[in-house]
Amino acid sequence: MVRGEPVTSPLERRGPGAARAALRVAARQGGRAVLPFRRQIRVLHTCRRGRIEAARCPDVVVAKIDPRKLKKKQTVNISISGCQPAPEGYSPTLRWQQQQVANFSAVRQVQNSSLNKHRNHWRSQHLDSNVIMPKSEDEEGWKKFCLGERIHSEIDALPNDENIGIDYMKVGFPPLLSIVSRMNQATVTSVLEYLISWFGEKKFTPELGRWLYALLACLEKPLLPEAHSLIRQLARRCSEVRVMEENKNEEQISALNLIICLVSRYFDQRDLADEPS
Repeated sequence: MVRGEPVTSPLERRGPGAARAALRVAARQGGRAVLPFRRQIRVLHTCRRGRIEAARCPDVVVAKIDPRKLKKKQTVNISISGCQPAPEGYSPTLRWQQQQVANFSAVRQVQNSSLNKHRNHWRSQHLDSNVIMPKSEDEEGWKKFCLGERIHSEIDALPNDENIGIDYMKVGFPPLLSIVSRMNQATVTSVLEYLISWFGEKKFTPELGRWLYALLACLEKPLLPEAHSLIRQLARRCSEVRVMEENKNEEQISALNLIICLVSRYFDQRDLADEPS
């Protein structure tokens, strides 16, 4: 043996494979397998390092929360009441409600199939330069995007210039597949919340109806608790507006009936359903 050369056992000189084989043999023979000395040192070192890191951790950890990311409205008022009945003569028939549910189900199936098969295609399509989708947390931006500046800012009319064409920034962007395909479930739920919040203080409009229908078609089942609460709130608000409708606009009442029907019968909120006329 050369002076200064580390002392190694014959098993170690034969390599790590031999050591593992010896352990397996010892286990099969009922012997007591002992970890090699070097491996024992590594295990002890790992345990010691874990204890040191744990000792450095404070007893109490306080999360750093950015208040700007918190939503403005923290109070949630939940009503357990059902929908108000439709005005006399405007309650939808059961057959009409069943037909609307069937149509809606077909729309969802076609839309979901198209999105699943061609989502990458739709996302790869470049939007027009004037189509700038707001960030998910931008409530005012989404209200203007969906409803347009005219409705959002309550402007009575826009100057009529046939040479300019449609200004979607003023009249709102329609819920095209190229747009909704870029919205995940979190964004769908957020935008639905923004529009329902706006609808809680404003009147019903065709632009609002189109987006509500499209967002309902994008909601995935089973519903998340937040989405479940939102659609119930939406149905109740539709029933309130329906009762307050002074001119009894048949087209508008039909749109409100449709949303109540979809929430109650397609999304299984049967306690909100209209009694068939």
